[in-house]
Amino acid sequence: MFILILSFLTAFTLAYFSIPHIINIARDKNLCDEPSARSSHTISTPALGGIGIFSAAIFAIVLWTPFRDFGNLQYILCAFIIVFLIGVKDDISPVSPVNKIIGQALAASILIFKSDIMLRGFYGFFGLHAEWPLPFYTGLTIFTILVIVNAFNLIDGINGLAGSIGALICGTLGCWFFYVGRIEFAVVAFTIVGAIIAFLKYNYSPARIFMGDSGSLLVGTASVILVIKFIDMNYYMEVSQKGKILASPVVAIGIMILPLYDTIRVFITRILRGHSPLHADRRHIHHLLIDYGFSHMQATGVLVSVNVFFILLAFSLNRAVEMHWLLALIIFLASGLTYWLHTAVVRKKQKKLLLR
Repeated sequence: MFILILSFLTAFTLAYFSIPHIINIARDKNLCDEPSARSSHTISTPALGGIGIFSAAIFAIVLWTPFRDFGNLQYILCAFIIVFLIGVKDDISPVSPVNKIIGQALAASILIFKSDIMLRGFYGFFGLHAEWPLPFYTGLTIFTILVIVNAFNLIDGINGLAGSIGALICGTLGCWFFYVGRIEFAVVAFTIVGAIIAFLKYNYSPARIFMGDSGSLLVGTASVILVIKFIDMNYYMEVSQKGKILASPVVAIGIMILPLYDTIRVFITRILRGHSPLHADRRHIHHLLIDYGFSHMQATGVLVSVNVFFILLAFSLNRAVEMHWLLALIIFLASGLTYWLHTAVVRKKQKKLLLR
């Protein structure tokens, strides 16, 4: 427990004191994100918060992770460095989507082949237990990593949201890894949480700095490493073993519900409208809340609270409800809440038009 506190405090302290200097340098060098038609902000703001998160987290992980128990840590750090460099390059000078995907796939390949971060099956998901060829699961893992990493990038649209959700997810998984005795993954989780919480001090409204791609891709990578390991470890644990989660794939979806559901929902709606799934628009859930009239911090508070509800729901029902029924319940509730919000936004816009 003591090592987790030290790793958290180290990352928090470094990020807390380094980010103001990053803000000043970004403003001096005019490295700021300018408002656009899709933006939820109205003033020029530095978007290099990921530098503070990355440097603080890497330092704390290297300092406090027990290397004797975590021989694969170097490869996880290599993946962090790759996605960070892609992100910081994109924050300063835009990188094409294809090149970003190639870089992320390289990081995913390192995680799979060198650090054993891999989905080895469907884990009973959809009733599937059969062994499939290794290349299939390699492709499935790369796809999963790419989706979750970019999901964090896509929800980073209002003040405090991506950071708060990232801290919630990593904190939840970090507590589970600590409970089952996997201190090495708990240290990684709590260093990320510490760095994010320090960053949020400057990202909550009025935001002095944004996370940027360098931060969102890093947080997404840390989250997907933890969630894949969470699923894989649970499947091979004995039923009576401490911390065993029976429906681990669905519980993982519950933990990741906001970035995962919002990304899939937006991609599907874009395709149905005849657009590319990568076509930027204002159809994310956080945009709907802003359009309804919530402030950035109110919208962030609502979405974090909803994510907490799904986490509690998934953990509390993982032994009481069969996996496919729990998945159906989560999808039903998420879809129902989104439909209600979308309907409310449409009605509010119609009322405004009638009053004109």
